[in-house]
Amino acid sequence: MAEAAGAKIFKTKCSQCHTVEAGGAHKQGPNLNGLFGRQSGQAAGYSYSKANLESGITWGDDTLFEYLLNPKKYIKGTKMVFAGIKKKDERKNLIAYLKSATSS
Repeated sequence: MAEAAGAKIFKTKCSQCHTVEAGGAHKQGPNLNGLFGRQSGQAAGYSYSKANLESGITWGDDTLFEYLLNPKKYIKGTKMVFAGIKKKDERKNLIAYLKSATSS
């Protein structure tokens, strides 16, 4: 259930800038396949901001939960223009979906 709800959130709030499938194209934001356990700024072929490249963040449940609340506050200087997701349940559901959809 959380995963299905997360898929809806991804479609409405994320899919205009991101893809999740293996080998998927970069859009305004990077393809998210293989996201969990990867260091920020490491999707091959995407041009990241200096702030993102130098953040040292490794993506997991906890880091994504905080990042998705307010990306510009979590990584000052990021070029991600998304305001964030304030509702905890929505962030948890989105993370559940991303965990499944981006696993290689």
